[in-house]
Amino acid sequence: MTALLVIDRLSVRYDSREVLRALSLEVARGEIVALMGPSGAGKSTALRAVAALQPFGNGRIVVDGFALEAGPVPPESRLVPLRRRVGLVFQAHALFSHLTALDNVTLAPRHVLGQTRSHAESVATELLGSLGVGGRASAWPSQLSGGEAQRVAIARALAPDPPLLLMDEPTAALDPARRTALGTTLRQLSEQGRGLLIATHDTEFARAHADRVVSLTA
Repeated sequence: MTALLVIDRLSVRYDSREVLRALSLEVARGEIVALMGPSGAGKSTALRAVAALQPFGNGRIVVDGFALEAGPVPPESRLVPLRRRVGLVFQAHALFSHLTALDNVTLAPRHVLGQTRSHAESVATELLGSLGVGGRASAWPSQLSGGEAQRVAIARALAPDPPLLLMDEPTAALDPARRTALGTTLRQLSEQGRGLLIATHDTEFARAHADRVVSLTA
């Protein structure tokens, strides 16, 4: 399998504390990789570095041919190609409370990728429907259940049609039935040819749904 994501000896420090030390991993198209480890091991930091939301001191990250080098985060004007390649679903969903579900999903395509409102809304409506929350398009985030908010967040991450999807602790607030449904959704996404990197401490979920596990130590 061809590597979609390559992380090569990624190291991150917060002041004097080393959060990640020489992390190396690959994710192929069609593959689900679980990044596991205890709290504080750097799982979320690794995802943020891949999404260019976190500077890193050493190493290299390549996403579908787009390279991030050690040093400060590049200006957003240089990151448009990356925004087309990577979608990130935050642990707390991070939906904008003043926007409806539909508007949350269309935000990046319209304002980052320059899509028209009609095109962005057409894509968003299809994504929300495919994820089972089409009937919640006009709902505010405060009106969504945890599972609904997560699916809206997944739709938002997928709106630019990225080949790589990152997820941070996706099962944290889900009951067993919703965890199983999420696993099915993630497998469907991988079967579409996407690569998925999932930061989790949920051993059971990783064992059931990931193709490979990469373990970090604190």
